[in-house]
Amino acid sequence: MTSPVLIIGGGIAGPVTAMALREAGIDSTVYEAYDQAADGVGAFLGLAPNGLHALRVLGLDELVRSAGFDSPGLRLTLSGGRTLLETSFTGTRADALPPITIKRADLYATLRDEAVRRGIDLVYGKRLVDAVSSGTGVVARFADGTTAEGDLLIGADGLQSRVRQLIDPTSPAPRYVPFLNTGGFAEGVRVDVPVGLTQMMFGRRAFFGYTPAPDGSVWWFANPAQRQELSRAELDAITSEQWRARLLDLFDGDDPVASELIRATPVIPPCWATYDFPSAPRWHRDRMLIIGDAAHATSPSSGQGASMALEDAVELARCLRDLPDHTRAFTAYEGFRRERVERIVATGKRNGSQKGLGRIGRMLLPVIFKVLPKPDLNWMYDYRSPWDTRVTV
Repeated sequence: MTSPVLIIGGGIAGPVTAMALREAGIDSTVYEAYDQAADGVGAFLGLAPNGLHALRVLGLDELVRSAGFDSPGLRLTLSGGRTLLETSFTGTRADALPPITIKRADLYATLRDEAVRRGIDLVYGKRLVDAVSSGTGVVARFADGTTAEGDLLIGADGLQSRVRQLIDPTSPAPRYVPFLNTGGFAEGVRVDVPVGLTQMMFGRRAFFGYTPAPDGSVWWFANPAQRQELSRAELDAITSEQWRARLLDLFDGDDPVASELIRATPVIPPCWATYDFPSAPRWHRDRMLIIGDAAHATSPSSGQGASMALEDAVELARCLRDLPDHTRAFTAYEGFRRERVERIVATGKRNGSQKGLGRIGRMLLPVIFKVLPKPDLNWMYDYRSPWDTRVTV
C-alpha cells in the first residue's frame, strides 16, 4: 500500500491496530475526535491472558503489565460473607500470562505514547462526519472541515461508531443493559483480601467488587440497577456527592467494607450506562471496516472488552499482511472473528443479567452454584492470535 490506512478512534483499538499494521509493513494514521487529554470514562479494567498474548505479539505486553498489577483470582460472595465461587482467570495454557488490572487512563496513555514512539501519527480533534470510498481509496471528512485520503478506513471509534453508520445506515442501535457502572480508588482502608484477588459481592440491592492494589489503595466498582435508560447528560448532572449518597444507601446493611470504600474515595465519578452490541449485520463495505466496540461491544461483566479489541488488531493486521486485496482480507478477518466475539458478548450479557437478581433470586444463588457445574471459560482465556501462521483463506 502506498498511502496510509486511516484509523478512526484513538482509544485502545486504534493505536494497537496502527502498531500491528506497522509490524505487517503497512503505514497508518490514527484520528481521534477528542483532544489528547480525553482518556475516556471508566476507572479501571482487566486484561485477560488472551488479550495480553495479543500484546505480546507486538512486544507490548511487558510495557502494559508494568502499568498495572496481576489479578488472577476471583472470589464471589453473598452479602454476609458466604462464598459462592472461587476461580482463576488464567486459563489452562502453559504460556498464559496472569490477567492484570489497570487504570483505564494509564492503559490509554501507555498505548498512545508507545504508538508515537514507534512513529505512528496520531491526530487529535478530528471527529469523522463522512467517508466516501472509490475504486482506489477512501476520503474521510472531519467536523473541522479537513479531509484525509487513504487506501482503507478502519473504524475503531467505539460503541457509537460513526464508521458503522456509514457502512450500514440500517445497523441496529447498541442494546441497553439495565445497570450502571461506577468505581473509584479508596485510600486508608484495610481489607482482608490479598493483592491479586478480586472480591465481588451480591449485595441486597446492588453488585459490588473490589481489589487491593500493591500501593495500599483499594480499587472498587459498583453496579446500581437502572431500568430506565438515562442519557450521558442526565448522568453527568448528578454530582459526586449525590452519587456517593445513593451508593451508601444502596449498600446500607451489606458488608461494611463497601460503605467504607465509598466514603474513603475522594471523588465519585459520574456513573455511566452499560451497553452491548450483540451483532452488527455488516462489518465492512467497500474500503471501510469496523473493529473493537464498534463491531461487537460487550458488557463489562465479560471482562473481555479490551482483550477483544487487542485480538482484533492483531488478526486484522495479519489478514491485510497475507491476502492480496482488501476485500479478501476483510472477509477473512470477519470469518475468523465473528463467531468468537458474538459468543463473548452473549456471555457478558448472561453474566450481567445475574447482577440484577431480586431478593428471591439471591436466596437461590447458593443452591444454583452448588448444583450447577462451575462455568468453563477457558475457551476465552486460552485463545492465541496466530500471528506466525500465514492466512491462506
